Amino acid sequence: MDRMTICRNARLVLTTLGNNREWSYQELKQATGLADRDLNAAIGWLAHDGSICFGRYCGENRVSLGYNVYI
Repeated sequence: MDRMTICRNARLVLTTLGNNREWSYQELKQATGLADRDLNAAIGWLAHDGSICFGRYCGENRVSLGYNVYI
C-alpha cells in the first residue's frame, strides 16, 4: 500500500460520507467495498486531517463527515 492508494481510498470514504449521516464501520465497509486494511488506513488519513467525526449510537461506533466551524 502506498500514499496515493490511501489518498484515493480516503476520497472514496469522504464521498460516501457526503450524505450527512452517521455510518457504522460495517456499513461503510460494505458501501465502499474496501478491505479492512484499506478502510482503516483511509479512516486514519481522514481523522488526522480532521475531516471526519466519531460518535457512538446504541453501543456502536459511528463515523460521519466532520465540519470545521470557525466563528
